[in-house]
Amino acid sequence: MPKKETAPQQQKIRQLILNNQTTAVLLFDESLRVRYLNSAGEVLFGISAKTARGQSAARMLQCPDGNDLASHLQEALLSDQPMNKRETRLMLSDGREIVVDCTLVPLLDAASCKCVLAEVRQVDLQLRMNRETQLINQNKATRELVRGLAHEIKNPLGGLRGAAQLLAMELDDSALTEYTQVIINEADRLQALVDQLLGPRKIPVEKAINIHHILEYVRSVVSAGTGNLITIKRDYDPSIPSLQGDADQLIQAFLNIVQNSAQATGNEGEIVLKTRVQRYFTLASKTYPLVVQIDIKDNGPGIPEELQDKVFYPMVTGKAEGTGLGLSIAQSLINRHAGLVEFASKPGNTVFTVYLPLERSS
Repeated sequence: MPKKETAPQQQKIRQLILNNQTTAVLLFDESLRVRYLNSAGEVLFGISAKTARGQSAARMLQCPDGNDLASHLQEALLSDQPMNKRETRLMLSDGREIVVDCTLVPLLDAASCKCVLAEVRQVDLQLRMNRETQLINQNKATRELVRGLAHEIKNPLGGLRGAAQLLAMELDDSALTEYTQVIINEADRLQALVDQLLGPRKIPVEKAINIHHILEYVRSVVSAGTGNLITIKRDYDPSIPSLQGDADQLIQAFLNIVQNSAQATGNEGEIVLKTRVQRYFTLASKTYPLVVQIDIKDNGPGIPEELQDKVFYPMVTGKAEGTGLGLSIAQSLINRHAGLVEFASKPGNTVFTVYLPLERSS
């Protein structure tokens, strides 16, 4: 016969099951304060179980649309009836909003005290994965289109420039050679524009790099470029390990994004650079054990709604003096590192989020 398990052993098994669930589980006491938070809950809410313990339901389960989950917890507690709340928007401590389904189950603990078990499942995860795949495919298709156009433009452009040079050598009239020089100059300008559209073509040279060294370099460049008038704050997680990447290409990618934020906010704006680690995070249908999340947040006017679906397309910009290439190139460079750039924008709060795997299989 199998050996009978002791009460402590059964408790460890229950704890093991709860901590390995993919659904966030919270236990609230009769005062609607957190008694327990499992590992999936720590990941979802971005808070340790120790820190969460004792926090109120109103603080843990904030709903930006006025749908008060704390009152539903109270209702489940008083009625002794389980409740389901579907597609509820939650605001996390870092300002992100997610959509969840909640199951609220009233319980009695070992001391016959009332409590409520809340299971919180993120339902917008699949939507995010679909959006990521769309962004990556969109970027690949755009790059292929640009490469094809560049080839079709550069060949006749070279012939046009060469013909203008030959014609200039045959002309004695300086007034006429001014016209051939205009042709040569414009051909060179178009050549430079095509090269910009193609973006960096250097093969990545990857080595172990510290993401904070990259961000600090970018911060110093942008600060110097604005005469140190713009405020750039840091909220770094110093425990993040090194990742494999091409330092020059990552600097270019982050420089494009941060400069874009600086231009949007103006000299009196504020930018926040924030780093965190996500565990078992999925990017383009592939799950990585560790992914670094870098948020570039600014308090500018936000991206116009009509541009939000096209910000990663080349030549799309809301600035009169902009080329619209910075974000397109940034997305391409981050994609080369198996990562992704996303954004959320509203007036006074625009956040570009870069995801980079810390460990990639060869």
